[in-house]
Amino acid sequence: MWRDLLPIGRHPDSGGYRRFAWTGADAECRAWFEEQARDRGLTHEVDRNGNQWAWLGDPRQGDAVVTGSHLDSVPDGGAFDGPLGVVSSFAALDELRARGARFDKPIGIVNFGDEEGARFGLACVGSRLSSGQLTVDQAHRLTDGDGVTLPQAMEAAGYDPEGIGADPERLARIGAFVELHVEQGRALDLSGDAVGIASAIWPHGRWRFDFRGEANHAGTTRLVDRRDPMLSYAETVLAARREARLAGAVATFGKISVEPNGVNAIPSLVRGWLDSRAEDQGTLDTVVGAIQEAARDHAQLHGVELDVVRESFTPVVEFEHALRDELA
Repeated sequence: MWRDLLPIGRHPDSGGYRRFAWTGADAECRAWFEEQARDRGLTHEVDRNGNQWAWLGDPRQGDAVVTGSHLDSVPDGGAFDGPLGVVSSFAALDELRARGARFDKPIGIVNFGDEEGARFGLACVGSRLSSGQLTVDQAHRLTDGDGVTLPQAMEAAGYDPEGIGADPERLARIGAFVELHVEQGRALDLSGDAVGIASAIWPHGRWRFDFRGEANHAGTTRLVDRRDPMLSYAETVLAARREARLAGAVATFGKISVEPNGVNAIPSLVRGWLDSRAEDQGTLDTVVGAIQEAARDHAQLHGVELDVVRESFTPVVEFEHALRDELA
């Protein structure tokens, strides 16, 4: 399975993966998933939000055990981020069958669509739509960097965007969901543990900072005459690192857009996206609030206008304790 997935969406220069939602690489991954399901005699279906399901048994029976993850990637993502959970699910089913296991409940394997949010800027689009955490109107307003909307992208990939929305009947079939995921850090590496069991997902969100100044010629405009938004942005990036470190949280400006984006031009607009996460809601609010205050102070100092827009937010998610403890 890994050999089949290895070349799909791999960038020749970086070696990382660019499997963005509703693109050619995404289509190849989806075809791979369907082939794995068919080869095992599983029932393959795609729900109204583009999530793929492979079923052993009748899911309408309810109380199903479901496992899986996603196959899309962040820009230059690693080979195991997401796909590990899908490959291991098929491998686990193969192992159970080889042992002659009898199944009392339906077994489902899922590939959630647009989990990483690399194209439209919002993570977990497929599962958010299914659970009603993302409305149809909100989804229809999502656009990528080229101005292509989510409905346009889905339609171009052969899916019906008019069918998206909450899917409570399908979710009600699930009795337990378990996901194996590669660790995105070094905690297990440093502790020497092979496996860790997550207890919760930290509250997290994404904020867009728009710094608006005045475009001018970089070679002839005196420093004292400039309204350079890049300075305010740069100082805000440093403030984010400082506030996160003090609070034991994380805060990252990982994406930036600059206008007019010329080597010899002072920018008129610097737009940066903040991703921040913390152990609890209060800490996250404190960190993001301090970053916004620092941004306003630096913008005022440099004669720059500032707008901050929260583009997404997810509160803390506690995993089901009984299932967690059983796994432990």
